Amino acid sequence: MFDKSHGLFNNYNYGCSAVVGQKVYVNSIGTKGGSSEFTKQKKWVGPGIFFRESMLKKGKVIPMPDINDKFPERSFLPWSISSKQSFSMLKVSKLKHIFHAGDNSTMETMVVESLSMCKRAPFPGETKQCVSSTEDMIDFAVSVLGRNIDILTMKNVNGSKQSIMIGSIERINGGKVTNSVSCHQLLFPYLLYYCHSVPKVRVYQMDILDLNSKAKINNGVAICHMNTSGWNPTHEAFLALGSAPDRIEVCHWIFQNELIWTVVD
Repeated sequence: MFDKSHGLFNNYNYGCSAVVGQKVYVNSIGTKGGSSEFTKQKKWVGPGIFFRESMLKKGKVIPMPDINDKFPERSFLPWSISSKQSFSMLKVSKLKHIFHAGDNSTMETMVVESLSMCKRAPFPGETKQCVSSTEDMIDFAVSVLGRNIDILTMKNVNGSKQSIMIGSIERINGGKVTNSVSCHQLLFPYLLYYCHSVPKVRVYQMDILDLNSKAKINNGVAICHMNTSGWNPTHEAFLALGSAPDRIEVCHWIFQNELIWTVVD
């Protein structure tokens, strides 16, 4: 059973995930067909944002993207407040009033986009919930994975935006294709996580080594989506890796202040 007094939640610096990765990962499934903004703009995908599972081997050298926290530091709502309101029931008009957001303002755009993400129907196979408190996050993870769970995150941001070497690797759950719960932050006036579980993933934890000294500089966490059959063909991962849905698996790092919950081995 996971203890709600887990040290990570006592000392965790709640900031926000890197902007580059967050929108990509939260929308990692997408839908078949359709258009995407990135297709129209011919968006470039930086090195290391997506990679193949074969790269996760001891001694491999790979580029690491910018995993730094990009958003302003915020805090979760106290449980005494978040427990009295259902985020899914909130309306844009009420939130605009609470946060004094004017029409067509940056604040309005932020509220509308995050609320839309939270209220949209789950993709096929996805279980999702937006959480605004520690307790809500833990309760959601338990509801999906059971009570015997653990939490993984990047130890620091060392190695960001440079080539790194993979050191010792731990295959979570023995490397089995399993379920996990990933939590990504959304841009919102208070700390808000989009937590979701998609089927058929593998989770890895590994030592990140300095390319020159071979000294350990970080503890990396990566997740590999083994079933991409339902992904949008225009997804950035396929642009970066030169493939298409259902032909390859897609892996990515867990960025700073993103979290992944797994079943304890």
